[in-house]
Amino acid sequence: MTKAELVSAIAKGAGLTKKQADAALKATVSALSSALKKGERVAVPGLGIFTVRTRAERKGRNPRTGAEIKIPARKVVVFKPAKDLRESVK
Repeated sequence: MTKAELVSAIAKGAGLTKKQADAALKATVSALSSALKKGERVAVPGLGIFTVRTRAERKGRNPRTGAEIKIPARKVVVFKPAKDLRESVK
């Protein structure tokens, strides 16, 4: 689904104009991003839970040369879908 299709679906489902739906989507993504940058857990009922985890430093291989390299630790966003969402996709 493209952004335009998502905005159209939100507009239709919520009875908004496409411009209002686009603004709502942008505000939602912005709020989600801000909370995750602070390290907060974000739970969206019916959708799932977003959290930030730290991946430990690890060893890897350069696929071109085969040389061993060090992959630094970093933070990643993890999503756990809600039970309702998991069951609806089955």
